[in-house]
Amino acid sequence: MSYFTQDNAFVDAEDVSLHPSATRTASGTGSVVYETGPRRTLSLLLAVTAASGDTPTLDVTVQTSHDGTTWRTLGTFTQATGVTSERKGFGGADRFVRVVWTAAAATGSPSFTFAVTGEAV
Repeated sequence: MSYFTQDNAFVDAEDVSLHPSATRTASGTGSVVYETGPRRTLSLLLAVTAASGDTPTLDVTVQTSHDGTTWRTLGTFTQATGVTSERKGFGGADRFVRVVWTAAAATGSPSFTFAVTGEAV
């Protein structure tokens, strides 16, 4: 996808899906690893479409790696405690990008349905 910015600069963006919409009841690491190529900035949307459990919390972190084995935190979304969405920009990405999430509840098991999608420029 390509577009012009407000100051008329041409941008060649690529769609990104780091976590397709799925229900998760435990913490985990995304199996989708996005290879950025020359793109180093991500504009991502965390969309939580369902949440249940006793005081559930979901923390979603975006990680990046130059080699696919050594990961560092690129940024974190605001903790979700229910249905919500947040768009956030992440600059300074290395070659690979993935998401890691921590799902918790006061007692019992939490359940969240969420997706992390967006664009890389």
